[in-house]
Amino acid sequence: MKMKNKIILYISLLLSFFIITTIAVSSCSKQEKIEEDVVKINENGIPIMQPLQEELPKLSADFLADKKYGASFFFEKTWSEKNDNVAFLVAKNGQIIYENYMGFANKRTDEMITKDTPLHTASVSKILTATAVLMLIDAKKIALDQKVNTIINNFPYPDVTVQTLLNHRSGIKNYAYFTYENNNWDKKKTLTNEDIIKVMIDKEIPLERKTDTNFSYCNTNYAVLALIVEKITGMKFPAAMKEMIFTPLGMTNTYVCDFEKDRENIVPSYKGNNMEIGTDYLDGIYGDKNIYSTPRDLLKFDTARYAPFFLNPELIKKVYQGYSYESKGLKNYGLGIRMIEFEKGEPFYFHNGWWHGNTSSFINLRKEKVTIITLSNKYTKKTYQSKKLAGLFGDYPFSPNENSDD
Repeated sequence: MKMKNKIILYISLLLSFFIITTIAVSSCSKQEKIEEDVVKINENGIPIMQPLQEELPKLSADFLADKKYGASFFFEKTWSEKNDNVAFLVAKNGQIIYENYMGFANKRTDEMITKDTPLHTASVSKILTATAVLMLIDAKKIALDQKVNTIINNFPYPDVTVQTLLNHRSGIKNYAYFTYENNNWDKKKTLTNEDIIKVMIDKEIPLERKTDTNFSYCNTNYAVLALIVEKITGMKFPAAMKEMIFTPLGMTNTYVCDFEKDRENIVPSYKGNNMEIGTDYLDGIYGDKNIYSTPRDLLKFDTARYAPFFLNPELIKKVYQGYSYESKGLKNYGLGIRMIEFEKGEPFYFHNGWWHGNTSSFINLRKEKVTIITLSNKYTKKTYQSKKLAGLFGDYPFSPNENSDD
């Protein structure tokens, strides 16, 4: 009897060992799979963005028909084929509901805007620049609270951090003003991102206000962030953005304008009276602007940001929270994204843009997974009316007559 019990015990131990080993191997395999999904560092040691690997729920035919009617009605009511230049797209779950393209990309050559025409995204560029910086933070290449003077040599403002650049609380002055004033820069020479730092140092440009005391939207912040991307990756910003974001996501019609190389090929912009707007000495700066893209490419980008491995959850929370509450109001700014925080309901996340005649609007309804993109190379405030479409998908209380500038 004792021998029988010993045999049973031995068999039980063997079975337990087998089960535990199987579970461990299975867990290990799952962990390896998770790590494989999460890994986003390429052979050059640079983090890269990846497309969303899981398929979001398909939209029903009835839903598509209903929302397409609403989007097309808005478009036809707002935009005129005779007078406007526009690229427009509405999507949910990464699926296009409605899109339309009209007007001239280039009046001199009679080239029309199509789904493949890269247009200047103006300040919508900031969302992409911020994403590259956030990826470097997530990969522990830099830290959110890191002082900029530890990254950029001789950076003259010791209290400015990566975060205060991202959320526009650095207190730095706008380069468009301090390079123009007091002959601080020769306007016949194209200004570069590196030149901005040089002028700051050589001309001893003071801060506009003490760092992290107030919100002040400033293009200089994102021009400096582009330099940080260059310092950390060891690549020029156009190449770094292509390697980190554009190529991995298949954004084949998106690029950062390298002004000296691309100036003859970029889509021109126009005043409201159709007069072409030329370039000037500020057109060489990137990071705050100068990313050219299409609504379809920006949809690929926006959809990829829903991937569970895009950024760690704690960092995502920091992206979509407001940082500036010293003044009362609904409007706020996160890390590379504008927001309107209502008393009830979901915040409305967006970014507008304006540069020369180019206007842009990027709307991301995160709860509903809705993307609304509007780009125009002919100056108009109609671009900013796209937020009215948010009401098709959720409870967003916008006035039909309300306009919003950059």
